[in-house]
Amino acid sequence: MNPYLPLWEYIPDGEPRVFGDRVYIYGSHDQPGASEFCDYKLKCWSASVNDLNNWVCHGDVFHTKADKDHPSDIDWNNEDTRLFAPDVVQGKDGKFYLYAYIVNGKGCVAVSDKPEGPFKLVSQYKYTIPDDVCCNGWFIDPGVLVDDDGRTYIYCGYLKSFLAEINSDNMYEVLDGTCIEHFIPCEPTEKGGFDKEESLFFEACSPRKINGKYYMIYSPKACPRLAYATADSPTGPYTYRGYIIDSSKDYPGGNDHGSVACINGQWYVFYHRMTNGTIMSRRGCVEKIEILPDGTIPTVEPTSLGFQDSLDPYQITPADIACVLRGKAFITEKGKFERVITNIHDGDEIGYKYFDFGDDYSGTRFLFTARVKGCGCDCHMHIYADDEEIGVCDIGHGDGEVSAVLKNVTGRHAVYFKITTDYTSLPEWQANYFKDRALFELCEFVFMK
Repeated sequence: MNPYLPLWEYIPDGEPRVFGDRVYIYGSHDQPGASEFCDYKLKCWSASVNDLNNWVCHGDVFHTKADKDHPSDIDWNNEDTRLFAPDVVQGKDGKFYLYAYIVNGKGCVAVSDKPEGPFKLVSQYKYTIPDDVCCNGWFIDPGVLVDDDGRTYIYCGYLKSFLAEINSDNMYEVLDGTCIEHFIPCEPTEKGGFDKEESLFFEACSPRKINGKYYMIYSPKACPRLAYATADSPTGPYTYRGYIIDSSKDYPGGNDHGSVACINGQWYVFYHRMTNGTIMSRRGCVEKIEILPDGTIPTVEPTSLGFQDSLDPYQITPADIACVLRGKAFITEKGKFERVITNIHDGDEIGYKYFDFGDDYSGTRFLFTARVKGCGCDCHMHIYADDEEIGVCDIGHGDGEVSAVLKNVTGRHAVYFKITTDYTSLPEWQANYFKDRALFELCEFVFMK
């Protein structure tokens, strides 16, 4: 399900890489409830390509600030050295090289004998590119491609893109004369189809080579989406092809950052969602995608599925895997064992895609039960299977379980909860006391035959 990692883990900006028989996820590391993006460490998780629902944590693999268990892995000391958006590739020497964007740092290249790390600093970048081209030398959001001929390319940028070739013998020296600016334009141009906001570059470069074509996955100005462009060469020219996913359609969010990977013959897009009513505290999600013979990738919708084909309605569903949040409601973490949908107001909608209710059975009705925390108000939760209302659950002003008998449902459906109150029927002077009141918090729910 989504998020695909344990629900307490916050790994945004995910770069999926398949090495051997395992898929590894490298990303930034957020904190729940934080007021800024990222912290001072990177973590690595991996799963067998044959068991994508069981992920193993390899711990902290790189640090830019000492903590009680680890020294800093960098040899310079700035006040802010937060780590953003790493990528890992395998060099021609067989070792694994980590590239990360460090605030106030001239890049970062680290190395390990194993894809899961830990990684040790090799060097900052060595380059002659003007600092105003490479974002003050920060090389923001690096994505790296080792081509079939062994040549290595780095793609970076914030508000403007650039690429360059790296010396494959040391993996940190930027070769003179190889820098190309604006390989994805940040201003409208008819060239390459970059004439609309949804095609223009914002940040989050991630290169891939697929079926002989070069793909650049990136965050466009029309956030929050993951767009992609293709080329016949690693240095372009690139042509805009569309966007893969819009991660905040019907969901609160900011920019997106992620990439694609082929795992056991199935392609996936990895992306992230925001929590806590902010654009921080982001958690990694994944969806199945298809790459057509002409190289295009049809846009997919965000779901609650992750690697699964469907959700089981007869197992307890944690509320915070919602993929639809319309209105004022948002997901928040109250502790490692407690994440709820909070700030639920009249008119809000909460949705989950998709449950498989199975074949018909002898009954004509079945039971829905949810665990809620009251906020001192009474309201109604209308339960929908796609566009059909199948029942109403009345929610009181206290904590506990609430239940409703529903119409029988079979087959595969999105499930939506639409919240209403009786306050709107009151005289205006009375209704004003309630219109801005949070009504309850949703913890978990289950359907029962």
